[in-house]
Amino acid sequence: MPSYTAPTRDTRFIINEMLDLESYAELPGFEAASADVTDAVINEGGKFCAEVLAPINQSGDQEGCTRHEDGSVTAPKGFKEAFDQFREAGWGTLSQPEEFGGQGMPHVLGFAFEEFVSSANQAFGMYPGLTNGAVSALLAKGSQEQKEKYLPKMISNEWTGTMNLTEPHCGTDLGMIRTKAEPQADGSYAITGTKIFISAGEHDMADNIIHLVLAKTPGAPDSTKGISLFVVPKFLVEEDGSIGERNGVVCGSIEHKMGIHGNATCVLNYDGAKGWLVGEENKGLAAMFIMMNAARLGVGIQGLSQAEVAYQNAVAYALDRRQGRALTGPAEPEQQADPIFVHPDVRRMLMDAKAFTEGMRALCLWGALQVDLSHKAATEEEREQADMLIGLLTPVIKGYGTDKGYEVATNMQQVFGGHGYIEEWGMSQFVRDARIAQIYEGTNGVQAMDLCGRKLAQKGGAAVQAFFKVVGEDIAEAKGDETLAPLAEAMEKALGQQQAATMWFMQNAMQNPNHLGAGAHHYMHIMGIVTLGWMWLRMAKAAQAALAAGTDDKAFYEAKLTTARYYMDRYLPDAGALRRKLETGSDSMMALGEEAFATAA
Repeated sequence: MPSYTAPTRDTRFIINEMLDLESYAELPGFEAASADVTDAVINEGGKFCAEVLAPINQSGDQEGCTRHEDGSVTAPKGFKEAFDQFREAGWGTLSQPEEFGGQGMPHVLGFAFEEFVSSANQAFGMYPGLTNGAVSALLAKGSQEQKEKYLPKMISNEWTGTMNLTEPHCGTDLGMIRTKAEPQADGSYAITGTKIFISAGEHDMADNIIHLVLAKTPGAPDSTKGISLFVVPKFLVEEDGSIGERNGVVCGSIEHKMGIHGNATCVLNYDGAKGWLVGEENKGLAAMFIMMNAARLGVGIQGLSQAEVAYQNAVAYALDRRQGRALTGPAEPEQQADPIFVHPDVRRMLMDAKAFTEGMRALCLWGALQVDLSHKAATEEEREQADMLIGLLTPVIKGYGTDKGYEVATNMQQVFGGHGYIEEWGMSQFVRDARIAQIYEGTNGVQAMDLCGRKLAQKGGAAVQAFFKVVGEDIAEAKGDETLAPLAEAMEKALGQQQAATMWFMQNAMQNPNHLGAGAHHYMHIMGIVTLGWMWLRMAKAAQAALAAGTDDKAFYEAKLTTARYYMDRYLPDAGALRRKLETGSDSMMALGEEAFATAA
């Protein structure tokens, strides 16, 4: 049976030392996040996930969710009890506003806990995770009445939430949706239509489910400009906050999926369901994007989380499994064979995983800090810069993070050899669960186009220029340190590759937009490589400072420096290769006619 240990030591290092969270103590919400409090939350959260959620991950995958004749759905055995413990402990309230029952802690702590939950049990974590996204949308666009009616019980996790976008005939192109919202005399709307791929769409773990649904009102433009957002509860909510009659929404079926079997991914049928407009009519997509952006960061964490749990199990297996001898001579002559850990190719996969997971964790937590600073930094300039940086990097966190997370999970399965393909070892579940993250919230090709087609050009390229500036400043500072200088020099070259790729787009994409489309995925990966390198440079700086101060945990910090060097040696060179691919443009990619793709008999 697979195991999981929350990486609390590494998380504490990033939050306390690399990000220096206590230095923001004067900002709202940060004053209570002392190192002692932060450490307690991280340690207890890790313990809860390892002891309560991880043990039901594999069984939940094997059992799946069950739909009954009346359209109700039962979660796998143990999920409801675990969700009760989750709710009673208040884990879902960590970073939510105090006004509606949250603890008001920084998003950094919420993101750290979210990683632990997703590694321990990704399918389970999606129930509260989607609720958080729905809360974000209502906080931003809901009326005061809607906030007071729904948010306290959603934040407490007495009720959960969903997002309803996709329909059978359309995916990313939401302008094609057909779900209708007919205005009623009482100010509500009658919602009719079918939504698919609705994660956590129906279950037995909460008293109510609050659906946020995209639909079109009569006469609305038949495009994305005609989309409105509605709040549609599973059970209507009375004036006193109690639950009333069942609304006209029912689970028609549960999707049969490759992974995340413990989460009920539903087809939801709306038949005149009572809903209420959220925000302005025909402005629903902008409101939903608030939820989607929050979800994209969460999906990036899913890429990290499956890589992390797969890595942990691969390390344990590599240390235990004996095959062959070390190339430099027997490592353990008294044994019949050496552990496979001694083989360079196995070590390559493990080091790739270690470098990615620790770098990605730093990026996710840094990103969470930018979310906080975009609202709470002391000056308008600081708030604007944080908002620009996290907006720019959200598609990178989601797209690059999940591409690499899936790659790491499959490589960790490879470490197991044939046993990795056998279900009882659990590695196939990590691979299957990781795969959906590349598709969620817009496929990674969509993320790449969001980055290159929208984010690079926004405000005259202000965001990417701000990124180049802050990374360049860290590189310049590190070059003055003898230990960090080689890392900084490697980073300088990789940053130059990204800057050159950016310039190529500026010079060529306008004359042929296909050049942008053909290179967007490569550019997203270049930026992912550079950004994780930046995180490693910052972690190396913190590790070097701890060693210089005479830390008692010398091995931990020396491993950080070694892994940073490995990342610079093995990851950064790919930026140049990807730039050269990008600069070939789209001509050969788009040249063949449709008939050339058909297989001849």
